[in-house]
Amino acid sequence: MSLPIISLDDLQQGESAIIVEIIGDDVVASRLMEMGLIEDEPIAMVGRAPMGDPTEYALRGYRISLRKSESGRVLVRREL
Repeated sequence: MSLPIISLDDLQQGESAIIVEIIGDDVVASRLMEMGLIEDEPIAMVGRAPMGDPTEYALRGYRISLRKSESGRVLVRREL
């Protein structure tokens, strides 16, 4: 059984996932890929700012903060 695909902003603190796809082909999508958000890359949700935006993620040995509008464009599959 395959786990459902969700957007990155649906992850809860401490959850990990594998990036499946970046939605779109505009400047924002290109920038996300340049920052290391590429297919099959593991990513983990570290925490959210007090007002809920932005959210901090860990991937490739560093941390990145994304706005909800950006993380909503990243499709992931939760890891077990």
